[in-house]
Amino acid sequence: MSVFERLLDHLTAALDKPEVKVFSRGLSLRVHFTVGDQTHAVVIGSSPTSLDEASDIGIAASADDWALVLADPAPPTYHSFSSIQLRNPRFTITGDPLAIAQARACFEAIFANLTPYDIPAPQADLSHLRGSYHSVTTATRRIAQIYSEQAGTGTPVLCLHTAGADTRQFHGVICDAALGKDWRFIGFDMPFHGRSMPPADWSGDTYLLDQQTYLDWCVSFIEQVIGEPVVVMGCSMGAGIAMVLAAERPDLVRAVIALEAPLRPRGRRNDYLTHAKVNGGWHSAAYVRGLLGPRSPADLRRRAAYIYSQGAPGIYDGDLAFYSDEFDGEQIARRIDGKAIPVSLLIGHYDFSATVDDAHQLAGWIENAQVIEMPELGHFPMTEHPAEMLRYLRPVFASLKQ
Repeated sequence: MSVFERLLDHLTAALDKPEVKVFSRGLSLRVHFTVGDQTHAVVIGSSPTSLDEASDIGIAASADDWALVLADPAPPTYHSFSSIQLRNPRFTITGDPLAIAQARACFEAIFANLTPYDIPAPQADLSHLRGSYHSVTTATRRIAQIYSEQAGTGTPVLCLHTAGADTRQFHGVICDAALGKDWRFIGFDMPFHGRSMPPADWSGDTYLLDQQTYLDWCVSFIEQVIGEPVVVMGCSMGAGIAMVLAAERPDLVRAVIALEAPLRPRGRRNDYLTHAKVNGGWHSAAYVRGLLGPRSPADLRRRAAYIYSQGAPGIYDGDLAFYSDEFDGEQIARRIDGKAIPVSLLIGHYDFSATVDDAHQLAGWIENAQVIEMPELGHFPMTEHPAEMLRYLRPVFASLKQ
């Protein structure tokens, strides 16, 4: 069977999946899948008029490249629609950018189901969690009722969530009973995120996060709620601010565990993250889904995206003002005293936002820093596959006990 024929078979099965049908609502697209010199067009949603050129979207590559998409598993930058569109120059994506943004959730669901992979996904025992609210006041006198949850006993580990998300991302790690014997895991939802409402003085203006504000919330939470130095374990923008804490407030940091730490992740913001003609929940979740490893359990990949679908309008984009526009990993890394603060950089191969090369460059500027590569994981390892994430984390925590 040719690659073209295989693609058609896989595509037919994918288009019949319930989630693909859900994300097709409201669409009216004709999508052309081109393999070499052969093209197959499918209609997604209602049939568009023949004169409506904006309804035509093309996804084209050679047979060899499509064969990699259909591989089990697909290699990095072939594993999702967004990775192909944003990081794979061997594919040509054509069409109206607005129409692509409106269809991103559907496209990610289609690509996730071209080579469906599903394994049992053990659920975290959430009965270990203890949740509460804390009134936190920053150095600039901003006050917020911040929600936090914790599990375990011993040395505190502060878990910092990714842009646009909340502490639920860490449930699979926070609730691990074995680690909980020696470590007290604490996570909090940043103001505007998850179960933490905006500060009392919010006027409804556009939310934009900057490094100093982010640092202030983290420092205030450590000092006022935890009350002692912490191991900081953050992911993505949480990894970025974990490094900032180590550089700016080393007195509050015992060690840094940076998951998917960026160098200079420019270009992650786009005009459609907050756009009146684009479903923000679907689009943000799809933008995230493209960063997940294809061998993570399907149920957990959906949950990782689901968290993002619940974010308030503009919050993900506002966080990216820090993560994508402002953060400079080199400037921060050069200021971290790696002799005093152990730094571990854990990086997934399927992450095209913070890359393996980013992690090695950052480690080169921090004395004694170690890089731990996770070939099968993506940008949200603690959420998409916590059992696999724990396999990498346990040795790190064991080394910190010595």
